[in-house]
Amino acid sequence: AFTSVQTRAIKTLNLALEAMDRLWLPVTKNWQLNERHYGGLTGLDKAETAAKHGEAQVKIWRRSFDIPPPPLARGSQYDLSGDRRYAGVAIPDAESLKDTIARVLPYWESAIVPELRAGKRVIITAHGNSLRALVKHLSGISDDAIVHEEIPTGRPMVYELADDLTAVERRYLD
Repeated sequence: AFTSVQTRAIKTLNLALEAMDRLWLPVTKNWQLNERHYGGLTGLDKAETAAKHGEAQVKIWRRSFDIPPPPLARGSQYDLSGDRRYAGVAIPDAESLKDTIARVLPYWESAIVPELRAGKRVIITAHGNSLRALVKHLSGISDDAIVHEEIPTGRPMVYELADDLTAVERRYLD
């Protein structure tokens, strides 16, 4: 079982494992599965963000592939540099979806793929954009199309993979 180090994903994983009577499974938590870092937009709700920067600009930041939002100010209340979960990690000041993919895929290859190659099934709880990175990779979705891909919150997605780890089927559990 794999999850980010963000509380909401950890709680979701625990709920899923409990529902499957699999709380005994080992869990690996890694920051590389965290949600995209929204930089200077962190802590603002959608209305505050739109009021501060304009709806058009916010849409560009949220839905473009390679344009990050403004960076998070060092020392702000949302600065993670002092959080021990990130000790020794160079946390970015902001990320585009492209940046998030560049963070998630090396973790996929180094930690999750070996488990799959060993014949194990895995469960991953993460976030909209870190999951979007995996969906893009597994389903071969283009850069232009992935920004429109919606990942419903709280709705389990299942991939069936071939031996070469290409997607055979992708479906949601209802």
